[in-house]
Amino acid sequence: RKRQRYVEKDGKCNVQHGNVRETYRYLTDIFTTLVDLKWRFSLLVFILAYAVTWLFFGLIWWFIAYCRGDLDHLEDHAWTPCVNNLNGFVSAFLFSIETETTIGYGHRVITDKCPEGIVLLLLQAILGSMVNAFMVGCMFVKISQPNKRAETLVFSSHAVVSLRDDRLCLMFRVGDLRDSHIVEASIRAKLIKSKQTQEGEFIPLDQTDLSVGFETGDDRLFLVSPLIISHEIDERSPFWDVSRHQLEKDDFEIVVILEGMVEATGMTCQARSSYLADEVLWGHRFAPLLSLEEGFYEVDYGGFHHTVPVPTPACSARQLAAAAA
Repeated sequence: RKRQRYVEKDGKCNVQHGNVRETYRYLTDIFTTLVDLKWRFSLLVFILAYAVTWLFFGLIWWFIAYCRGDLDHLEDHAWTPCVNNLNGFVSAFLFSIETETTIGYGHRVITDKCPEGIVLLLLQAILGSMVNAFMVGCMFVKISQPNKRAETLVFSSHAVVSLRDDRLCLMFRVGDLRDSHIVEASIRAKLIKSKQTQEGEFIPLDQTDLSVGFETGDDRLFLVSPLIISHEIDERSPFWDVSRHQLEKDDFEIVVILEGMVEATGMTCQARSSYLADEVLWGHRFAPLLSLEEGFYEVDYGGFHHTVPVPTPACSARQLAAAAA
């Protein structure tokens, strides 16, 4: 049976929140809610926010003209209307757009004999500025989100287990396709596996940290060229007692998380991927990519996912350490 992924290879998390009763919490943080919407809904909200305010104030401008009798004195040049050249709802709607967007074509203009119109003009100018700042701010944040930057951060399609300095290590490769670098890049790895405690409690998606150099600082990456991230399988590793035969039958998922700051924008970026048990190749290592040319190093991304078999003991790291002792 194929295992359901917790995190897809492209970094998407397969978790959906159901039966959420306190939906009002989304409205208390309306800015983040709008930014998190899909693009089609964000554009719909963007258009509606302006259209509704234009229609609302257009209706009020028309109502003021109707109540003052301006619409009954359209041909009376001695009559001073609230808004010159306002002769119906359409012209009131156009005047509302001109007022809120500060276009000012000059054909329709408010007079100084209409105090209620002056108050409405001030109110629409203030509210229009607030709507404009809020919606433009949402769109700017949404456009500048570094989600697309994460698509140029690549992970190897498989992880491998082989010897490094006579110790079994779990390894995977990461790379950055862009010339602009990820600043302060760091890498983390977690083992996702079902677990039952000694008290009988079943934890379906228990998360265990896999050390990739936090103690030594090796988790801080200078990601100029592809790097091989190594997890040494020692007595603190959850794979300490796992042999090749056990690995082939095991059911787990390794989630890797790469974080850093985009050099061009200064925004934080996160890229994720995962490896199931059948995507961990025992007795393989990654093929080299880097070659020295005249005056520069060249990276051949055509072999980024390639691995080669190498002699590797099939026993667990515990058994290997005991045999060496």
